Amino acid sequence: MVKIVTQRPVALKPVKKAPIATPAVIAGGPWTEPTYADSTVGDRVDGEDLTIRRAAVDALGSYNGSVVAVDPMTGRILAMVNQRIATSSGFQPCSTIKVSVALAGLSAKVIAPSTKLRLPGMRIDLTYALAHSNNYYFATLGQKLGFEKFSYYAHLLGYGERAGLDIPGEQEGHFPAAIPRNGGVGMLTSFGEEIEQTPLQLAALMSAIANGGTLYYLQYPSNQEEARNFVPRVKRKLDIANLIPVIQPGMRGAVEFGTAHRASDDGDIAGKTGTCSQNHTHLGWFGSFNETGKRKLVVVVLLTGGRPSIGPLAAGIAGDVYRRLGDTNYFSDATPAHAVPALISSQICCRR
Repeated sequence: MVKIVTQRPVALKPVKKAPIATPAVIAGGPWTEPTYADSTVGDRVDGEDLTIRRAAVDALGSYNGSVVAVDPMTGRILAMVNQRIATSSGFQPCSTIKVSVALAGLSAKVIAPSTKLRLPGMRIDLTYALAHSNNYYFATLGQKLGFEKFSYYAHLLGYGERAGLDIPGEQEGHFPAAIPRNGGVGMLTSFGEEIEQTPLQLAALMSAIANGGTLYYLQYPSNQEEARNFVPRVKRKLDIANLIPVIQPGMRGAVEFGTAHRASDDGDIAGKTGTCSQNHTHLGWFGSFNETGKRKLVVVVLLTGGRPSIGPLAAGIAGDVYRRLGDTNYFSDATPAHAVPALISSQICCRR
């Protein structure tokens, strides 16, 4: 089971969401967000790693979206392209939710590493299901878990709370207080129905998987002096070290032969794609980390817009970030020393 080193969980109260005005439809289709835009407008970059910033901006190009790059060993945000989207109230996670569902299922011992679920016409295991983003598998797993159990683990993994520490404008996303009306638990655990995930939340989760189970507060230095004096802050420890080797083959398989194959030519990368539509906006997600080299890096890409905005394209953009940084020998350089992480007690908004 996942364990924490902070205070006892407290009850989660339902959050009332303000009504959302219906946005205007973009010319040329049923979409309410443009596929192409200048995603750098309004960004503050004084505390960023400009080498990573340049790689992220160039890889994203003219697409409307956000790229977040994080040092998973410290929680420092090295680059955040399109900070308006990255710190927003969130978007449906689409199939990226399957990583959390897998961790929850393994933690609760609903499945074992060797378990194969019987689906229409086949029996498949977790590695195949993650690599090919099989909706039936994760809907079935969600039904076996049940809403309350998945809600418990999802909150431990960071849903429904801010991923960052004192990041201006950051919002906490949303996790439903009850089973979604549309599709029930199966839609919740296969498409993230009624969940609002921020790019920062996905980056924090990917960082915890990349570093062996430490959920850091993400921090975003506002200038180079803060970057030089950076002190990592631990939110909580997750007892998932023995589960990471179980989900990694599926995340690696997604890049090598599955839904994220567009990133496959750019080194050893593990990740998870997500594609769906929300409020007449197409969403393309990819959360990832590199598995080789002296430095580890988490890259999260979210695309918003029309039909081209899909998870495989987001994976290609992330792969391009890794490739561009590889060309500068970024991953072959030794990781710079950091101050000893400090543990900060946090309000864990979850129930069991």
